[in-house]
Amino acid sequence: MKPQLSRRTMLRAAGASLALPMLDAMVPWRLTSVANAAPSQFKALPHSPAAHPRLIFCYFSNGVNIKQWKPTSTGIDYELSPTLKELEKHRKDFTVISGLGHPASDGGHSGADTWLTGADLDAKPGSDYTNSISIDQRVAAVHEKETRIASLQLSDLSGSGAALHSHTLSFDQSGTPLPSENSPRRLFERLFVPDKAGDRSATLMRYQQQRSILDAVLEESKRLSKQVGKDDQQKLAEYYDSVRSTEQRIERLEGWIDVPKPVVDPKSLQLGSQPSNAHDRSMWLDVMLELSYLSMLTDTTRVIGFQWAREASGYGGGGENHHELSHHGGDEGMLEKLAGVDRFYVSKLTRFLDLLAETHEGDARMLDSTVIMFGSGMNSGEGGEHSPKDLPLLVAGGGSLGVEHAGHLAFDKDNHPPMANLLLTLAKKTGVESDQFSDATGTLASL
Repeated sequence: MKPQLSRRTMLRAAGASLALPMLDAMVPWRLTSVANAAPSQFKALPHSPAAHPRLIFCYFSNGVNIKQWKPTSTGIDYELSPTLKELEKHRKDFTVISGLGHPASDGGHSGADTWLTGADLDAKPGSDYTNSISIDQRVAAVHEKETRIASLQLSDLSGSGAALHSHTLSFDQSGTPLPSENSPRRLFERLFVPDKAGDRSATLMRYQQQRSILDAVLEESKRLSKQVGKDDQQKLAEYYDSVRSTEQRIERLEGWIDVPKPVVDPKSLQLGSQPSNAHDRSMWLDVMLELSYLSMLTDTTRVIGFQWAREASGYGGGGENHHELSHHGGDEGMLEKLAGVDRFYVSKLTRFLDLLAETHEGDARMLDSTVIMFGSGMNSGEGGEHSPKDLPLLVAGGGSLGVEHAGHLAFDKDNHPPMANLLLTLAKKTGVESDQFSDATGTLASL
């Protein structure tokens, strides 16, 4: 007979849990103002200390007005679409990619869950949700020994969210979501504020406590492994690998505790900006991208996954309800407003590319050693159907890493290579030597 275990069994390793009272942070977004904050005064630094391969994934929710996003011509001499005209000055430094999608993806509001994994979330019978490692974590594993932080996870909502509505793009080797940060101030303090003597002692004590907890969890999982069937033993083995990965991360962090953090002046950074405040929305995106730029410039990290807005939510620069507009049903007025939100996001990408292009690394630019993938995990289509096909995608930068931009690279939305081919291509450009990832069948030779 198959042994039966109570769900409470595993809780002994995790400790007691208590329900929290309802907090403001749990309440759905609400508009507090529609007036925009003052423009950012942050300026690019003229020089980077050193060139390193870097990779950042920038994700926006709810798809786009595909009619105004997708160029009507292809190849290197294509004509920019109305939405992408904002990027004209960077034309030689990016490629628009259309027609791709993840064959196993259901699209819709689970787009962010699979954007960087390509996973079939229904792959395991009897399981409601089964994800896999995201490509950013494959790249982070190559570079983590060189940087203080292996990878950054950023979002407009902190934590990891819920299955099918993740607040993160990043998943570890067992498919566990890695929680995101949404506060510019907390992010700045983590990256650049020196630890005090008391902080150092507290940090070391926290690492020791985490080790003790991990030891207890491993001991409990090994005990349980002797009581369960083969399938559950496999799950526990994957769990063990995840715990071991956490142990290794703690060991790596201990090695950096006495290395001074980079010195960065916060004067021109609007660290108090809030993503859920319509007044702050534009400034919040600016400052989070500025901190992303600084974290890569100082080589604090080389890998970033940044979810600009969680699926089924989000606002445009003037407070427009992005999710509501994505259910446009073909209405021309809503489509035009949706295109306005798309142009708002593209303007933020343009400014980020400006920062990277204005910072020089020897004879090259920071943009040349940085790869940016910008896009969404759904296509709201011509009728607002939230399709997983023909995703809006754009790849920028990376000229020094071997990225050859192709203008508009178009694929047949019903007969195309898996999007994992694109992810594997970018990973290999930034240092991953493996030829396998998710359902990839190879790389994109035209990029």
